[in-house]
Amino acid sequence: MNRPTDDQLSAWLDNALPTDEQASVSDWLSAHPEDEARLRLWAADAEALRALGAAALAEPVPARLRDTALGHRGPPAWRQAAMAAGLVLAGVALGAGGLWQWQRAAMPMSSSAPGNWVQRAAYAHAVFVPEPRHAVEVKAQEEHLARWLTRRIDVPVKLFDLRAQGFELVGGRLLPDGAGKSAQLMYQDAQGLRVTVYLRKPERGTPAAFRYERQGELGLFYWVESGAGYALVGALPRETLLALAQAIYQQHPDAPK
Repeated sequence: MNRPTDDQLSAWLDNALPTDEQASVSDWLSAHPEDEARLRLWAADAEALRALGAAALAEPVPARLRDTALGHRGPPAWRQAAMAAGLVLAGVALGAGGLWQWQRAAMPMSSSAPGNWVQRAAYAHAVFVPEPRHAVEVKAQEEHLARWLTRRIDVPVKLFDLRAQGFELVGGRLLPDGAGKSAQLMYQDAQGLRVTVYLRKPERGTPAAFRYERQGELGLFYWVESGAGYALVGALPRETLLALAQAIYQQHPDAPK
């Protein structure tokens, strides 16, 4: 089949296509892993937005909005409240594909805003780390891995040696990233615990400072160095992640020795 449209891909995510068309899109995605990875990130974005919306919907209704909805401020205000409630219900009713399309239309610049690439690093980690067979696109043993990723993301990709910290390189993959591309390197310890390093070419204005944050069970260290953005992601204590981040930083060609 020809490349599916975004509408077809969104419907495929919602399992809303006719059976034969659903199967055709699945076959097409199997033959185009780069697009399959992009679609998985759509699903991760949608899931994160759903989780964010669920928390907001669980909060008590503010007294002023409740009074307005009950008509205490006259018909015009009541109609405005009803419209707002309708928008909330419409948002809840959206499926994963529809929610992604709404996000893309309503916030066309959000994918390149400084800091959002860190969210995408966390999403990519959550999507690919659980994969038992296809966690990486190119395995560590394949010599062209670093050269291939360097050419594709226009950033020098170094395969960091984290064996002293107990982690072996599994391999890497190419990922969509806003208007460009990014790379993900995956490492694994003897117990099977995985961490990922997300590399990209940062937009102008991206903060360069070395920073840490937590997103659920995941910890992230991220920074910009010599025109490359790095995000180290893992379900590890902060001290362990810091040791890994420092090892990565020290292996950068421009790092002080």
